[in-house]
Order: sequence, then structure tokens, then C-alpha cells
Amino acid sequence: MPSSASPLRQTKRLFRLPPDQLEAARSWFDHGERTPRKPRYASSVVLIRDSPEGTQTYLGYRSGSSPLGAIAFPGGTIDDEADFEPVPWYGPSAAKWAQLMGLEDHQHARALVVAAIRELFEESGILLAGQDESSLVEGGDSEEWMRARLAVAEQEKSFPQLLDRWGLGLRTDLLKPLSRWLSPDFAHRRFDTRYFAAAQPVSQQPSLLAGKGVWASWVCAGKVIAERNTSALGDLADQEDTRGLNLSEVSSPAVETILEKIASARGCIAYLSHKRPLRVYHPELVLVEGEPMLEVETLTAPEGGSLQRGR
Repeated sequence: MPSSASPLRQTKRLFRLPPDQLEAARSWFDHGERTPRKPRYASSVVLIRDSPEGTQTYLGYRSGSSPLGAIAFPGGTIDDEADFEPVPWYGPSAAKWAQLMGLEDHQHARALVVAAIRELFEESGILLAGQDESSLVEGGDSEEWMRARLAVAEQEKSFPQLLDRWGLGLRTDLLKPLSRWLSPDFAHRRFDTRYFAAAQPVSQQPSLLAGKGVWASWVCAGKVIAERNTSALGDLADQEDTRGLNLSEVSSPAVETILEKIASARGCIAYLSHKRPLRVYHPELVLVEGEPMLEVETLTAPEGGSLQRGR
């Protein structure tokens, strides 16, 4: 890894498209550029933990050509009603979060944070909430816990209602902002996604949402990156649209780039404590030898090439 004093530079990288996006990409070129669809606001949480084999993160399968990738971190779109409702709040204020995310609208920043914690709870069962600023709820393996996840996921009960019933407030101090990613312009479904990171609470274990989750697992980020030219991760998920495909074809540039950074960090503490400048990524559709690919500008060490493939 380069030292903290080493200069970084903008580097353009290329990423392969998942097979189910190729038709839309070719249509974008064939019919000329059109007005992109308006993206929906979304939040995603990179859950990490240390392990003997290296830093691990929790990935799950998402069906339906998700803008987050077929294999991605827990996440989803903002609930325009529930995520704006008042909830007990511990940690940085909404104004501070707005500053961290480069937003002027404090309520929008607050909703993005609420959505991140809610989506993490729905999809993994990890709940970053406590009765005060120093406590964290324990649980995750009870029938009541699963029923609560299902009720929130199916909008039978709002997330604020659940927190109120359990007497909990959000531990927003346990989230770290990472980056912002805009879906490419050609995509039929587009997200404006804020990525956050959090360490796995020692008192909670992630699990699939009963009756809805298909596949999820802890994976070693370094191993995934080392094997990204192979179909190892796609075969592990073992779904029709993941088997036999490499990392770029089953995920997104955001997922792959974040996995690289986790793999290069020296453990959870180092990754979470690293100070990151606000970065906005917007993959651009390009043709490379007749093949549609995504081009992304990233920051790399000076020895990196000027145009690299996301392998």
C-alpha cells in the first residue's frame, strides 16, 4: 500500500457489464444517447469483520437486475415516508451527516442514514440501535426478531414504530460514510446510492430474511479480489444469473472497488478509521473493441496504469 503521503491520481478503469445489461447498453448506442431516467435515492451498508484469513464482508444475492448488482452489500431505496419520520438518534447530528455527505438538506441526509440502518436490519438482521449512546441491542436469532424484520420489509410496520416499541434509538455513530455511486445513464433502473461501512456487532449474527433471502455469506475480500477473474463468487452464490460469471459480471463497479479497498486495509479498525474525501462515482458507458463496458474514474497510486480493466 502507498504511504499516506503518496500522491494519488485519477485513473480510468474498465469494468465488464453483467450479461443482462448488454442489450440495454447496445440499445443506448444504437438509438443515440437519450435522457437518463431519474435515479432513486438508496443506501447500502458494507458490513465487515476480522477473521484469520483476512477482513471479511457480508454479501448477498439480489434478484431482478438490481442496480446494486446481483451480488451486493445489504441496501435498498429510501422509504419516502417512514425514513423521514422522527426516531431517537445517537451519534453525529443530521447536520453533521449532511456535512460529511456534501448535502445541504439535513432531512435528506438523515433519511439516507435511517435507510442504511433499516436496510441492514431487513436484509441481514443486524440492528445498529441501542437504549442510549453507549449500548447496543442484543439478539438476532429469535422468532420475534425475524417477525419484526419481515414486518418492516413488507411495510406492515414502519421502522420507527419498531424502534419505539422496543425503546431503541439509532446508533448512527457506528456508521462510516464511504462514497456515492450513480448508476450509469443507460440503465433502465438507476440508483443514487450512498455507501456506508459498519463493523459486525459482537452480540449479533447476520442471517437471511425468512422466505425472501436466497443466498448470503461472509466472504474474505482479499480472496474474492484474488479470484475475480474466475467464477468462484458467482458459483458460490449458485444462482442462474451468477454461475460461471466473474466478479464484474455478477456485481457492480461499486462493489468491486469497495472490495478492493477492504482487501488492501489492515483489518476492520484500519478500514473504518481511514479518512476518505467525498467521492462521487458515475460509471460511463463506452465501447471497447465493439464491446460495451463501464468506464470509472478512480483514485490510484502513481504506479498504476492510465487505463486498467476491472478484471
